[in-house]
Amino acid sequence: MKLSAELKALEGRIGYTFQRPELLVRAVTHSSMSSATRDDNQRLEFLGDRVLGLVMAEALLANDPKATEGQLAPRYNALVRKEACADVARQIDLGDVLKLGRSEMISGGRRKLALLGDAMEALIAAVYIDAGFDPARSLILRLWGDRIGAVEEDARDAKTALQEWAQARGLPPPKYVELKRSGPDHAPVFTMAAQLETGESESATAGSKRQAEQAAAKALLDRLESA
Repeated sequence: MKLSAELKALEGRIGYTFQRPELLVRAVTHSSMSSATRDDNQRLEFLGDRVLGLVMAEALLANDPKATEGQLAPRYNALVRKEACADVARQIDLGDVLKLGRSEMISGGRRKLALLGDAMEALIAAVYIDAGFDPARSLILRLWGDRIGAVEEDARDAKTALQEWAQARGLPPPKYVELKRSGPDHAPVFTMAAQLETGESESATAGSKRQAEQAAAKALLDRLESA
């Protein structure tokens, strides 16, 4: 099987050449493009998530031999969650080569966090099947790079951290309110507010409600902890 110029360029960006090119094609094929003769990347995504998890667990243990499980768990979650995978996917322009159905193309699928994160996991699995664990580990460590050493010691997601801050002070969980939605239907932009019962509030804007909520929670938590 001969790869397109775009997929050959992707091989160059990730520093890996496939022995079985069909695995790369499958890794970038979304379910909206699947058919009886064309496999999508969902099964690869399932496997890639597990390979990524093992590599990150190993890397974190090696990076900080004295860290407790309580310190390692939030760091691990920060490195393997969908947002992190999507960030790496954007770094290698993975969205540019995704094979999407018309509906996903129209709705801005190349920029969607979930699609990018899933495709990144599928790409990891494709390398794992193509050449084994060591090349897959090398790929992950190369692409995640400084993220591993720089991951915050307390890397809980901001919404969880804000909820724990509130509960420790006898307050009910924060509320998240949509303040504004703008942009076209295929690429909406959300402004969300994180609010505490005390009246404290911060807002943030992002391309998904989840990202905007996380950013608003972080902004509020940063202000509360610096007060």
